[in-house]
Amino acid sequence: MRNFDALKDYPQPKALRIVGPNLRTICHRIIATYRGEEFYDGDRNCGYGGFRYDGRWLPIAKNMGREYNLGNQSAVLQIGCEKGFLLHDFLELWPRMKVRGTDLSSYAIEHAMPPVKPHIQQAPYIDLPFKNGEFDFVVAIGVVYSLNLTDAIRSLKEIQRVGKGKSFITLASYQTEEDLRLFRYWTLLGTTVLTENEWVEVLNHAGYTGDYKFTNAESLNLAAEKQAAAN
Repeated sequence: MRNFDALKDYPQPKALRIVGPNLRTICHRIIATYRGEEFYDGDRNCGYGGFRYDGRWLPIAKNMGREYNLGNQSAVLQIGCEKGFLLHDFLELWPRMKVRGTDLSSYAIEHAMPPVKPHIQQAPYIDLPFKNGEFDFVVAIGVVYSLNLTDAIRSLKEIQRVGKGKSFITLASYQTEEDLRLFRYWTLLGTTVLTENEWVEVLNHAGYTGDYKFTNAESLNLAAEKQAAAN
């Protein structure tokens, strides 16, 4: 098990992301839970504000290929693959790679990129429709922490079950109460947000052996409205 940033070449926001109690409201979060058109391609406060392929995942796929020794003979699963952008870029690099994806959103699957759409299916994160040890590498970005703690543990165990030990996940964390407050203002679907030490205890409990990266207020460049005004 390793704290490792497999997303280090993903574009980071240069400007502060301003958050506050009145920007993303409970109404926006209710809309987001349906993971439909408004979440992916509607107002930014309800989700992505337009979820379109722009090539930003290609360097990530290249880095993952090098780091995890992936190639045309590899089998890769992305849990919560949405419209399949990362899977598409894996196939761009290695056309004979076995790629599979799952997502909760029928809208995302319906609008997935054509080359990977046949390889994506709707399935819960806690009950994956795959055999034990079927995949050389498993990716779950923004997945585990969207679940309650019970299901987060179940999803970690599923990642272990269907993989061969190589995996990468992201986890929502905080260090101070202010960090937690900022993250809560920002997140639409984040449910289990723990300290880094708490997450390590959860990972050990679940028997997780792969890599993980913490997502937090600092990595997201979040700032409260009053803090931004002071700067």
